Amino acid sequence: MSWKREERKYLPEFVYGGTDGSITTFAVVTGAIGASLSSSIILILGFANLLADGFSMAVSNYLSTKSQKDISPSKKGKLPIKTAMATFASFVAIGFIPLLSFVLAAFIPQLIPLQFTLSFILTAIALIIIGSAKGIISKKSPIKSSVETLLIGGVAALLAFAAGYFINYLLA
Repeated sequence: MSWKREERKYLPEFVYGGTDGSITTFAVVTGAIGASLSSSIILILGFANLLADGFSMAVSNYLSTKSQKDISPSKKGKLPIKTAMATFASFVAIGFIPLLSFVLAAFIPQLIPLQFTLSFILTAIALIIIGSAKGIISKKSPIKSSVETLLIGGVAALLAFAAGYFINYLLA
């Protein structure tokens, strides 16, 4: 099996897990920022999202892939446990990126005023890289794919920020 074929084999799981991991985790961050929550709450919510949502996605991927194999047993395909692990690993690894600046700020206090800005920049870079990789491997425009992925992440972040801000306003 060539490298190119192997890298395409788990592309859907990489894209699915990594995109959702970075988008949902950054949405947790922006929602918490919108609600004026502390950095410690952002870390708690962010890590809870990483583990619980990553596990949920992996299990869903496993069950979906297993169901496909059950429906069409004659088709050779991806192993359900491997697709689930690829989804979970991608979700957690790339989903950690929006939290990185908050983790670093816990040890480097000079980063505290920059936590959100760094999270925004790092998440944008992660989404651009995921989109570009998707474009290259699927032989589509890496730029178009990057912009699309970045815009989807941006809309999710804006929705989460607005929800946090609005709910905080209602409760204040």
